[in-house]
Amino acid sequence: MTNHPSPADRAPAAPEPRVPLVTADLEPAPEATRGTSRLARAMLAIGSAGLLGAMATDALAVAGRHAGIRLFGAIEIVQACIVLVATSAILLTTIVDGHARVHILLERLQAAASTRLLRGADAVSALIFLWIALGSAWLLADLWSAFELTEILHIPLRWLRAAWIAGAIATALIFAGRALRGARS
Repeated sequence: MTNHPSPADRAPAAPEPRVPLVTADLEPAPEATRGTSRLARAMLAIGSAGLLGAMATDALAVAGRHAGIRLFGAIEIVQACIVLVATSAILLTTIVDGHARVHILLERLQAAASTRLLRGADAVSALIFLWIALGSAWLLADLWSAFELTEILHIPLRWLRAAWIAGAIATALIFAGRALRGARS
């Protein structure tokens, strides 16, 4: 008599890998894979220049301190560069649809329901960035005639605020377009 294992004696098969129902942000957006848009390239260039400017300024300030030479206003230059870096980073991330999402709920819903939730999230994001842009514009309008400048180098802050407002409005428009079209990669 041969010993044949019964189906109950066999080890359970490994579960098959689960394919997510929502693949909206698991792959890069089409702009990221087939030639980027002009706006994306411009934001990448501005952000890169801002980051290089901030790093170079800070490196020169540190080297100057060690050499006994002070670089006045280095912090102001770095702060101005950070405005450009942050604005371009937010806008570029929005263009390539790279914002983080938690898939715990989306993976458990049907595709139509998860798409509606993603469009709703885009609509809420558009409203948030619109409110931030409006608040920043209000602040800009209040301080426009004050000629607000940095303390040492007298860098005008109005143009940095204007750049941030333009970036926030562009981000809101991209989110609003996605919410209305429902277009995803």
